[in-house]
Amino acid sequence: MALIRDLKGVTSTACNLLEKLHLLTTDDLLFHLPRDYEDRSTIVAMNQLSIGRSYLLEGEVKSVDFPPGKRKSMAVQVQDEFGKVTLRFYHIYKALTDKLNIGQRVRLFGEVRIGARGLELYHPEILTLQPLSRYSRLTAIYPSTEGLNQKKLREYIQLAFDLHSHDLTELLPKQFSKDYALKDALSYIHHPPLQANMQQLMQGQHPAQQRLILEELVSHQLSLLTRRAYVQHTASARCKPSKQLAKALLATLPFSLTNAQQRVSKDILSDLTQNKPMLRLVQGDVGAGKTLVAAVAACHALESGWQVALMAPTEILAEQHYLNFKRWLEPLGIHVSWLSGKQKGKARQMAEATIQQGIAKMVVGTHALFQDSINFKQLGLVIIDEQHRFGVDQRLALRDKGPNQTTPHQLIMTATPIPRTLAMSAYGDLDTSVIDELPPGRTPIHTVTVPLERREDVLQRIVNNCTDGKQAYWVCTLVEQSETLDAQAAEATYIEIQQRFPELNVGLVHGKMKANDKQAVMQAFKNNELQLLIATTVIEVGVDVPNATIMIIENAERLGLSQLHQLRGRVGRGAQASFCVLLYKNPLSQHGQERLSILKESNDGFVIAEKDLQIRGPGELLGTKQTGDLGFKVANLERDQYLLSQAQHIAQQLMQQDPKTVDALLNRWLPNAPRYAYV
Repeated sequence: MALIRDLKGVTSTACNLLEKLHLLTTDDLLFHLPRDYEDRSTIVAMNQLSIGRSYLLEGEVKSVDFPPGKRKSMAVQVQDEFGKVTLRFYHIYKALTDKLNIGQRVRLFGEVRIGARGLELYHPEILTLQPLSRYSRLTAIYPSTEGLNQKKLREYIQLAFDLHSHDLTELLPKQFSKDYALKDALSYIHHPPLQANMQQLMQGQHPAQQRLILEELVSHQLSLLTRRAYVQHTASARCKPSKQLAKALLATLPFSLTNAQQRVSKDILSDLTQNKPMLRLVQGDVGAGKTLVAAVAACHALESGWQVALMAPTEILAEQHYLNFKRWLEPLGIHVSWLSGKQKGKARQMAEATIQQGIAKMVVGTHALFQDSINFKQLGLVIIDEQHRFGVDQRLALRDKGPNQTTPHQLIMTATPIPRTLAMSAYGDLDTSVIDELPPGRTPIHTVTVPLERREDVLQRIVNNCTDGKQAYWVCTLVEQSETLDAQAAEATYIEIQQRFPELNVGLVHGKMKANDKQAVMQAFKNNELQLLIATTVIEVGVDVPNATIMIIENAERLGLSQLHQLRGRVGRGAQASFCVLLYKNPLSQHGQERLSILKESNDGFVIAEKDLQIRGPGELLGTKQTGDLGFKVANLERDQYLLSQAQHIAQQLMQQDPKTVDALLNRWLPNAPRYAYV
């Protein structure tokens, strides 16, 4: 492997362009795989062309002119015995014009479009008039960047292949590379023969591609397993089963744990009693009771003498958790402390001191808990809510917060149901438990879609319902007016409804309010002192108001499926029938129609998450912080999920038997991902 900058014939300008594609070494070039293929072996008659497809054409230059217009261009008419096309160039230089003199015969390749003069090719490649027999292979088309043409990119990749393909080490066990050695697989993918099955190649289903896909999936699994081994390399804060606290907590509740909550609680307790750190993800749909399961887990650690930290991504969600744990645990003699980034002065100093001295047994806060200045006396369990809002490295930083070379247990919760394929790929370092049962008494939420033209009708219905004693949310997607997004702002809606309907008690919550003000409004809404709450998406998670039965989401087409499902889950928390109205702005895109109809048809968070994954992809669904290392070169989670279990099995074997191969695979496929010392 060599640096591209050291290769003969590659200019510094080309190196800078290649760097934009994250191509720094010859190995990077070898694994920069085609996105498409073209057949340049057959000249096509000019009366056989279809718009949007690329063709090899040959004909005589009939005219060259420079049409008037804002942007200078050159139009070249080329004709064969069957028809004619116009070549359009906006970058004009001498070497190009020399090839396009009237009467000259030219061969060219490009995509056919409709232009001012009928069928046109924009900046086609001008090819030499060599015998077509030299094209014995399909021509690869690569992901590129402006300024780097396909011809040059192919040259650089071929240069890397000539120099270093013989150095490629076989890293998978032999039985998985018997059909295609790595060099042969790459050679086939970069240079398929003309008779290759183009459809199979485009769908990633050729055995040569599958060989690479499996190796890439194995490498990603190894990245997750090394992360897990890194955290579990030190001893944990071992806990004993709670004999008093957990029972006392459950005795204060007016309901019992569901079977699913009990099952997941047993999983957690089993982890807590081990001498290696728990790494467990608890998934549960909106309202499944994850927070109570976390509280029971906290009781085991607290009774064993350890501190517990609970971290949430937003102030309002962290505040909600703080109030819940304070209500549950302080009557049982447990001091619950609050820590956020907004705390200043004496309040901050006092919070830090109680944590360091061990007075604060249960600490609830935001990402401020990660800061170096926060020192726990005896941290034994960390509970992280909505993990996808945090970066992986933030979670790993907690490894060093435990006392005396111990690593705290980690319990991660999410109300965003994660499809199995995505869980295996993004959370493969975690054990997973699912709370797949809702508490009794919950009623299904009826969802309807309504165009914004009928907003006034919806508003009148809401006012009537609120007057009858029901409570409702009205969610806006922006805090302030925006010319670019043209969405109804929460503040404007609040003022409008207050002025038009003075008989209603209306509240407003958004992310720019002070924490105390937000909490006061939320508490008033929860106490049924407010009938209608105008809010932004800050209420997406964590707020529990059983008497609220109506959710209006304005400009719903702007939000992703999972976020809409989260917002909808703020209602339907009691025994009354609940409704969600998705107000959308016409015209609605095809994706927008698809998203809203999926939400109408299903209340199942896992079904919705699967659809969201198909529509938006893993990075959008989980957030780039969590999926920063999921930039697959050849694998596709949806298409290749059947290989995931096999990849996981191979990765586990390599971790146990062959650390050198583990490092080699990570260097090959994930050279920029963080490295974790795991042995």
